[in-house]
Amino acid sequence: MSTVVVTGAAAGIGRGIVLRAAARGQDIALLDIDERALADTAAAALAAGASSALPLRCDVSVESEVDAAFTTVAERLPAISGVVANAGIEVSETLTSASVESWDRVMAVNLRGTFLTARAALQRWRAVGTGGSLVCVSSPSAFVGFAGGANTAYGASKGGISAFVRAAALDAAPDGVRVNAVVPGATDTDILYFGLEGEALAARRTKLGEAARQQIPLGRMARPEEIADAVLWLLGPESAYVTGSHLVCDGGLLAKSANTF
Repeated sequence: MSTVVVTGAAAGIGRGIVLRAAARGQDIALLDIDERALADTAAAALAAGASSALPLRCDVSVESEVDAAFTTVAERLPAISGVVANAGIEVSETLTSASVESWDRVMAVNLRGTFLTARAALQRWRAVGTGGSLVCVSSPSAFVGFAGGANTAYGASKGGISAFVRAAALDAAPDGVRVNAVVPGATDTDILYFGLEGEALAARRTKLGEAARQQIPLGRMARPEEIADAVLWLLGPESAYVTGSHLVCDGGLLAKSANTF
């Protein structure tokens, strides 16, 4: 087997990708800053069928940590065939309320983190001459503004990722490396309900479910494993002639106009 590296692997979509890859018997390197959640996800990956699961604490915004993580993966696991640059954060602030510090942090994790992950992967693939597949996680906010607003930093970072994918695909193609993006829509993950329990949790689930029925053409949020299946297709041989592209997995949200006249 070969190794898949996933950043932001401890929870949410990242965890979904890890568990889906594990079910295929893959060797997996899990990168995240949350060591406790990393350990839990690595254990779940082994239980799901992963050949091996290596949890590594890594802040993707820090160059030395990303490079060190990829060195460790190369030393301890089989050759890397796929990398998923999934780590990301979101800060809900309007243009005028956003601080420089929060703007810079979102850009550091989402955009710089994607760049550092991609660079480390390409350097590794170029050194061994094997080629590989890199999947970056973009967002519908790379293409449209969120109706609720307060999304300038996140939207700008994801727009940057989408532009990066197109440019990086050209740089990487001579090395047999494909670079693509998945564009997840609203996804039902634990982070949506963080800190809630009892009636508050039930109310939140009801509110989000109703919003999904009204706003998403397919009438529901995605399950993490559905986004993971899209990612694994981009990683695998079935997409061997796909690079510089975006696979939108949003229940039809971007296809929908808000105009009613």
